[in-house]
Amino acid sequence: MQAFHCLSIRKSVSRTTTQANTIRSGELSTDNTEQSHQGATNVTYVPHQVSAEERKARMKQKGGVLWLTGLSASGKSTLAIELERQLHEAGHFAYVLDGDNLRHGLNSDLGFSAADREENIRRVGEVAALMAEIGLIVISAFISPYRSDREKARQAARGQFREVWVQASLETCESRDPKGLYKRARAGEITDFTGISAPYEEPEQADLIVRTDNMSVADSAKVLFDYALKHFSIPA
Repeated sequence: MQAFHCLSIRKSVSRTTTQANTIRSGELSTDNTEQSHQGATNVTYVPHQVSAEERKARMKQKGGVLWLTGLSASGKSTLAIELERQLHEAGHFAYVLDGDNLRHGLNSDLGFSAADREENIRRVGEVAALMAEIGLIVISAFISPYRSDREKARQAARGQFREVWVQASLETCESRDPKGLYKRARAGEITDFTGISAPYEEPEQADLIVRTDNMSVADSAKVLFDYALKHFSIPA
């Protein structure tokens, strides 16, 4: 049985206050669309002229976000990469947003404090929502330990979001520990490490649970693949 080889993974920001209905995929409210953002009063949405239905027809799929959450070494990245490959080979447009990868660029200025973790997930949630709006199947692989942050990501995607709990016990994740992070966290060398010195808030109503501590990579990926086709594929 193929083993899981996994990659591991809150800065306060002002919140945008929307004074009008959200404008996405070509839908424009005739009401006041002005927004308040960090004190600015001249920020408005620019409407698209390509509708969501037109994008679906062109790409032959529904855009959406599969949000994989779970402890470090639970198998999120392993499954995300495998699912991306399978969807691509099946003719779908999919892309993985991985926690480690984005910390090399978009989120390179963030650490692992509660505030930085919040900002990390806020940014990713907004990026994932935009990519889903384009029509892509976005596979996000992030520990994302706080329920409130995951809920904000869900709200950003506006009905196109599916939370997938990649579930494995702490003991299983520690036994895998591909980069030795749990060992270092236990030794006090890493602070704010999820599951050891920082909390992981388990999903209360995940859309899908994949139990990787008793399923192979192939079986887990098959569950995810079938789920993605059910929710994002358009029958021919």
